[in-house]
Amino acid sequence: MASPPSIPITVFTGFLGAGKTSVILSLLPQLPKDYKVVLLKNEFGDIEVDSKLARESNLAAVSEILNGCMCCVLVGQMQTALLEIRDKFRPDRIIIECSGSAFPATLAFQIRQLERDTSGDLTLDAIITVIDAENFAGYEDISPTAKMQASYTDIILINKWEHVPEHSLDTVLDHLHTLNDLTPKIKCRGRAGVDPNLIFNLQSKLFLNPSEPMPTHNDEVETLTITSRTSEASSLTQSPPSLVSRETLLTALATLSKTSIWRVKGFVHLSVVGEAADDTQYILNWAFGRYDLVKYLPQEKSGPGADAVVGIHLTVMGERGEVRRATRNFVVALGEGVRVA
Repeated sequence: MASPPSIPITVFTGFLGAGKTSVILSLLPQLPKDYKVVLLKNEFGDIEVDSKLARESNLAAVSEILNGCMCCVLVGQMQTALLEIRDKFRPDRIIIECSGSAFPATLAFQIRQLERDTSGDLTLDAIITVIDAENFAGYEDISPTAKMQASYTDIILINKWEHVPEHSLDTVLDHLHTLNDLTPKIKCRGRAGVDPNLIFNLQSKLFLNPSEPMPTHNDEVETLTITSRTSEASSLTQSPPSLVSRETLLTALATLSKTSIWRVKGFVHLSVVGEAADDTQYILNWAFGRYDLVKYLPQEKSGPGADAVVGIHLTVMGERGEVRRATRNFVVALGEGVRVA
């Protein structure tokens, strides 16, 4: 009997808030209905935020690696997770979404080793780097990782370009060409993302030589968790947590510095006129001054594995050594009972 086709692996990298999850989710409706995709996602912090949204898509499955970067702190966990996905689901493709500080070279070396160990059953198809055109010039100056992500890749996707003036976009393109003049650069189509035919089946030639020297990677991102005290009790009792108003949340977000704080994401209960407290949990995604609030209904109300009902549970990511100081006003503005965990 003929061997089944190998499983291609597409790796998405990109700095915090570049829009990797949105681009990945935009691909799914463009694929054949019987095309099975499993997402392996690496999240900062201890809460599954983007993964909750991904589970509402038509992905075959979502697997998470939390509390660290799988290219350094959690090295080895990715290979184990990939083998488990292969054995359990046998998908047509695996998509890996890296944390914002992940260095693609380290991940590629791990996948290449797995490629050899499985005799080509799992293969590296492509490394795709998503660039936030609106903020790239700012974080490029302070992030060696952002430069490496743009340098070691098969395709560069330019996201959020429609939000910047033409001359600013030209500056971003000039910087990208300086870092990596040979790699194709594709503009995303807003919410429609990118055509999968442009980024799938590339058969990457990156890091084929196991003796190739690997550049060093510094962990430049610091994270902390912000919670409301009532959220801890609510997760045990499933009683409605205390709420914050949308106005209070937006006022608090306005205190954050885009220089020191790069990403805030998590869960928050908002007081909404005409809605019961049980139905007003939202997922917050904030990056460099822009935010999205998506209403989220917990999958279960009680029992083992139930989604906890929380007041505020946020992961804040930013420049190492600056995050705690830069979030003081944010925590105060959210009100009494909110604290840094």
